[in-house]
Amino acid sequence: MTSISRMFCAVIALAVSIALPVFADEAASSPTVASSPAPADNDGPVYGPELQGFDYPYPVGRFAISSQRQIVRMAYMDVAPKRPNGRTVVLLHGKNFCAATWKESIDVLTDAGYRVIAPDQIGFCKSTKPVRYQYTFQQLARNTHALLAALGVKKATLVAHSTGGMIAVRYALMYPQETEQLVLVNPIGLEDWKAKGVPSISIDDWYTRELKTSADGIRNYEQATYYAGHWDARYEPWVQMLAGMYRGAGKEVVAWNSALLYDMIYTQPVVYEFGQIRTPTLLLIGDKDTTAIGKDFAPSEIRPTLGRYPELAKRAVEAIPGARLVEFAELGHAPQMQDPHAFHQALLAGLAALGEKSN
Repeated sequence: MTSISRMFCAVIALAVSIALPVFADEAASSPTVASSPAPADNDGPVYGPELQGFDYPYPVGRFAISSQRQIVRMAYMDVAPKRPNGRTVVLLHGKNFCAATWKESIDVLTDAGYRVIAPDQIGFCKSTKPVRYQYTFQQLARNTHALLAALGVKKATLVAHSTGGMIAVRYALMYPQETEQLVLVNPIGLEDWKAKGVPSISIDDWYTRELKTSADGIRNYEQATYYAGHWDARYEPWVQMLAGMYRGAGKEVVAWNSALLYDMIYTQPVVYEFGQIRTPTLLLIGDKDTTAIGKDFAPSEIRPTLGRYPELAKRAVEAIPGARLVEFAELGHAPQMQDPHAFHQALLAGLAALGEKSN
């Protein structure tokens, strides 16, 4: 074979590898890179920028997508039920969460007969964190849609938490015929923070803030904002999951992607399009939640007006045609973690009710 022929074959092989989706499995008990001891002044495990070293509860697949002139890989868990009911639930995580944090929900849903797919979005957790990427909710919805199409899922119910709720709203608007139901769990984006007076900061400023991420900072913020002032040892692994990526050599790319994502969340509201949603929708809301992007650097007179979830949830239900609301009076931003029994009881009832309505 001539050198020109060899070069031609190599180019063809590269083109094929980019055009075709790639699936690879990572066993739940076999992390790619073992965690190493943290420095003495920053106790805790050290994880890679794609959470190498942190075990997920089920095997992790990786879906390769050609996106924005590069190949990115989307990590996901695809868990089959023992007695399928024919329905698929897609779990969409929040900004400070990962697919692994849905573990209890995965178990409950698969026991009830649902196939469950739980992806890590690009920029998060075990998925690729590109050095350059134009983050939009449309792009994340497209990535999710591409994954589901590759897995043979033609229609799914989206159960989405926090930032995942904004992705799910965008997905339902883009793919209404393929979205069976929408369950929004304390979604952010029920208000437009910049329109309420939260000032803009640059991506560089977000990056500087994210570089300072620590376990103590995460824990203090989550206790105050997510768990209504309470703390439980059950939450600690999720604190270390996030903090561990900032203890490793990849902290800069983790912080940079986090900064880009915060800018996306702040600048791309979905609240104005709630009236266009035609998918049966259920909101599961912990009323003690006070989450609001940029609240800490908002003017003092504005802060009390932000993140008022009981009010925001009721407005959302009025705006989304036919939506239903279930409130948890004493729970915060993550009811699925704070009171799993109460949450899953409401979730299963809601899925069944929505399923009857959509049939």
